[in-house]
Amino acid sequence: MSKEYKAIRSSGWITDFLIGFPEGLLLLFFTTFLSHTLNITVQRFYTVNTCIWLIGSIVVMFTAYQANKGDSQHDESTLSPKERQKLENLDISENMIADIAEEMAKDASEWEHTLQEENVQVSYYHLGRALLNALITGVFFLLGGLLPFWPYLSNENFPEAGNKSVLLAFGVMVLFSFVKSKMTNQAAIPLILRNVAYTGAVWSGAFILQLIFR
Repeated sequence: MSKEYKAIRSSGWITDFLIGFPEGLLLLFFTTFLSHTLNITVQRFYTVNTCIWLIGSIVVMFTAYQANKGDSQHDESTLSPKERQKLENLDISENMIADIAEEMAKDASEWEHTLQEENVQVSYYHLGRALLNALITGVFFLLGGLLPFWPYLSNENFPEAGNKSVLLAFGVMVLFSFVKSKMTNQAAIPLILRNVAYTGAVWSGAFILQLIFR
């Protein structure tokens, strides 16, 4: 049986929301804005972006699950016998190995202190909880992606829908940033400006690629 170990994991739906929602929002904002001016049929546009939307949610759920599993190597605060053996095989002196072990213990202690100061919780891996958090993250990804996609779904006049999608993406990102600032006790203005800059970078990238592929 594998050893149980603690790691930083999802602390609930808030964590899943803060991860999944903006990723879905920005990805679908990018792909829909990029593809709506390309020489493709309306049906092809819907098919491509729907596939990206759904596949993206699966990828996000998988990565969220992997993150919730954690990594057992970070549970070791001291030099394990196996690691010590590898160092000995490299003809490293005992004094050097002792110094390495001491630094590992020191780093682990400082990391634990940092987690306590930041009120970050660590917990044991639980399969059911990890799967549930991954699923919730995927749902928030789908919700975030639906918002910039919706103007195109409701209006096949893509230039008009594209303008609405841009306004919606920026507006939702401002609202999301404000909500995130309250959830995480961060200053609202810097967080809003930073996330609006990210959204602007996504829009600029899609616009530049439009010019290239036209």
